Amino acid sequence: VQLQACGGGLVQAGGSLRLSCVASRTIFNWNPMGWYRQAPGQQRELVASIISGYNTNYADSVKGRFTISRVVAKNSVYLQMDSLKPEDTAVYYCNLAQGSAVYWGQGTQVTVSS
Repeated sequence: VQLQACGGGLVQAGGSLRLSCVASRTIFNWNPMGWYRQAPGQQRELVASIISGYNTNYADSVKGRFTISRVVAKNSVYLQMDSLKPEDTAVYYCNLAQGSAVYWGQGTQVTVSS
């Protein structure tokens, strides 16, 4: 499975971005999907994950600001990011788990200026 992520960019603090990730083949509602991020010199960390259409999990640092969603019919997962902060600057990766396999997208850069 290939995951194609897009939607990153440069935004001022307080602004919004919407990341999208499309899988190259059919995914199912029960396949966990998520968004991770990695800042320079930092380990990759989980930002948000979703199983089914409503079981979501968020990092404490983004709760109330980010929203993960998915459209199974489009094999897609999204990350709506509001009230962005400079500390949100990182490369964002989408992630899919199917059975014992884990797939990663290529990453999209998000830069938040102060």
